Amino acid sequence: MKFILTITMCSILDNTCMPAFTFPTIYEGLYDCQMDGYNKAVTKIDEIGIETVNKYGIYSTFYCKPVDLI
Repeated sequence: MKFILTITMCSILDNTCMPAFTFPTIYEGLYDCQMDGYNKAVTKIDEIGIETVNKYGIYSTFYCKPVDLI
């Protein structure tokens, strides 16, 4: 089974989320998708920075969705 990764950035203060972003990469397995999801989420939080994350209560979520390729 193959997977695609979608990440969403949200604010706990506003209880809102930005539109989800789906990456174009097709992952061969769930493990690879999840590992990349964690890495991309950490990278994005680091890019946003400690001040903005703390000020707006930014957090990330991600999921790996199974895809059928024909």
